[in-house]
Amino acid sequence: MKIFYAIQATGNGHISRATQLYPHLSKLGEVDLFMSGNNSTIDFPFPVKYKSNGLSLHYNKCGGLNYMSILKNTKPFKILKEAQQLPLKNYDIIINDFECITSLACKLQKINSVQFGHQASFHSAKTPRPPQEDTIGEFVLKNYSTSTKYMGLHFQPYDDFIFPPVIKQEFMFKKEVDHNHIAVYLPAFQQECIQEAFEKLPHIEFHWYLASVKNSYKEKNITYFPVYQKLFNESLLTCHGLITGGGFETPSEALYLGKKLMCIPIQNHYEQQCNVAALSKLGVCVLDTIDEQFATHISTWFEKPKVDLNMQANNIQETLQYLVDTYPYKNENYAEESLMFI
Repeated sequence: MKIFYAIQATGNGHISRATQLYPHLSKLGEVDLFMSGNNSTIDFPFPVKYKSNGLSLHYNKCGGLNYMSILKNTKPFKILKEAQQLPLKNYDIIINDFECITSLACKLQKINSVQFGHQASFHSAKTPRPPQEDTIGEFVLKNYSTSTKYMGLHFQPYDDFIFPPVIKQEFMFKKEVDHNHIAVYLPAFQQECIQEAFEKLPHIEFHWYLASVKNSYKEKNITYFPVYQKLFNESLLTCHGLITGGGFETPSEALYLGKKLMCIPIQNHYEQQCNVAALSKLGVCVLDTIDEQFATHISTWFEKPKVDLNMQANNIQETLQYLVDTYPYKNENYAEESLMFI
């Protein structure tokens, strides 16, 4: 059996999940990987057969998406050409983790696929949304990358096609350890935006992971680290709490490990707004933005008891076997959907 696995590299979460899934997929068949985007800052340890710049995200200095930069760097005709050239008919199964070129290729070539990942969960109306309606954000979540079957991942099983988060193998069955530091990973915020707030809290030790840092160093109560997955994993395992964005994988791992969690979504990022809406309902501390009271918010949160959700980990082997067993093989039954050209 030949498997085509498309991964979006607009952030570290998709790559992190694929790292856990690939060994299990390889037991089910021959796997060829397609990766598009260039926002990931972590290495992928397995061979990638197809690569594309695809569509990448760009941020402003302090926590928002830079839409002008995203549009400037998007090449729609190149995306269309790459979609036409992907040899999808050579594969028995197409697995897509919210990757737009593969989605377009499946439409053009009339080939079925399964979208497997966090974004697939938003095809259920039962998945939490923020109070304020965002028509454009909802449209993008449902049309940026479409498939003929959806298998979602989320914090809770909001629907019958939604499964628990994929947790890194090194986090499984770990005993709780607390060295009383706060791990910080906020890739949409540059150092100048929040450093002062951390320095106002000398009684709290921060481990801050920044793309601009090349070698670890310490100043006052802050230890600065490069975005290196092994270092971050060790910090997360031993931290008292985590301050991070409104993504999915990292908050899931923090909750699985029983860590205190504070989430700050990227501004105008609808998926992250949805994620923090779900987390807020679970009792997790959520800040809409970083303001002048950020240090006070951290201090209050640090003193409060953590939320114990008993987060479950995905049984990857069982989930992937279910994916294979229920895959829509008969491409003559391909469900035609509207095309969304980026």
